[in-house]
Amino acid sequence: MTRFSRAPHPATPPRTGLLGGVFDPPHLGHVALARAAVEQLELEKLLVLVVADPGHKDVATPATTRLELARLAFADVPGAEVELDSHGRTVDSLEARRLDDAVFVLGADEFADFPKWKRPERVLELVRLAVAKRPGVPDERMREAHIRLSSPDRITYFELAPDPVSSTLVRERVARGEPMDDLVPPAVAEEVARLGLYGRAE
Repeated sequence: MTRFSRAPHPATPPRTGLLGGVFDPPHLGHVALARAAVEQLELEKLLVLVVADPGHKDVATPATTRLELARLAFADVPGAEVELDSHGRTVDSLEARRLDDAVFVLGADEFADFPKWKRPERVLELVRLAVAKRPGVPDERMREAHIRLSSPDRITYFELAPDPVSSTLVRERVARGEPMDDLVPPAVAEEVARLGLYGRAE
């Protein structure tokens, strides 16, 4: 049985983390993931990549708007820098960047599907993975993903408190005219309202 252990302290800090996503919109779960990664992995910098044109899902909001929302959401996360990523797939973005000693941060649900990503083995050659363990994603799904990869030693795990928020839930709340203050950072809520995003009539 594969054991999922906490990530060891980096041997040669500082280290750069990468957190990619559509962020449509960014929510408190994204921020919690970023903070946990910075603290537990002892990252000096976390590069938040807002995918401009994702190859795997539709988006409701223009890339420049999602970029601004992400900048507001991650403004108080130590070491966070937010950039627009023109690559639709993670491996292509990593090939273009070629960062030294970088770790790619992702949630347990994303890791469960990692073997289905474009060239997952190449991703592991370019970066290590740091996977946030949290209740709600069965260990069996994570174990299956772990054992299917040829370089499982390139994967570490860290803890993340459960949080049921999702971007879909935020958009649905706004579309129904319901408050979202408990789902997103205050600055994001204000900007969504100001721009009238996701069906809000204000």
